[in-house]
Amino acid sequence: MTDAQLARELLERIAGDLGMMIQYELNLEKERVERVRSRPAGADRIHASFRLSFSREDGRKEYGALLLPLPDALTMAGMVLMIPKETIATLRKEVSLSDALKDALLELGNFIGGACKTALGKLGLTGWSACFEGCQGVRPDVPPTFPYEEGSELIVARTTTSLQPFPPFDLILMLPVLA
Repeated sequence: MTDAQLARELLERIAGDLGMMIQYELNLEKERVERVRSRPAGADRIHASFRLSFSREDGRKEYGALLLPLPDALTMAGMVLMIPKETIATLRKEVSLSDALKDALLELGNFIGGACKTALGKLGLTGWSACFEGCQGVRPDVPPTFPYEEGSELIVARTTTSLQPFPPFDLILMLPVLA
């Protein structure tokens, strides 16, 4: 299996599960996959980092993350909370989050982790499992925090999607090499 096949399956499953949760179809476009030797950062604005662990039956554990611009993560959280569409534009500007918004972000993370676990099974990666391990806000141009040995390879997939009527945004998925 190629890196692109792995990334595509995970991204499609994440988009499908999140779309089902927020009742909105997330179409993925302009997918780019590469191997890098450093954690990428989201540019221009604060991002929500959903930390993921990938575990094997033998106890080996690797980490990755999904980066999502904070305004778009808050939009999805607002949809989970069934906040009226008219209010979501204001919600996208929030910097200090209510407990309800934090809980909704954690729920999004649980769906992301579950989607990754399902995708690994579908790909036949027996012995591997995935789960969500937490969410944090990350300043612009700062990589997310997760256990990572600097200089080791990561698979990085970037794709563009949107939550109409808001502008398109990039999702950045960082995966360990699952060999």
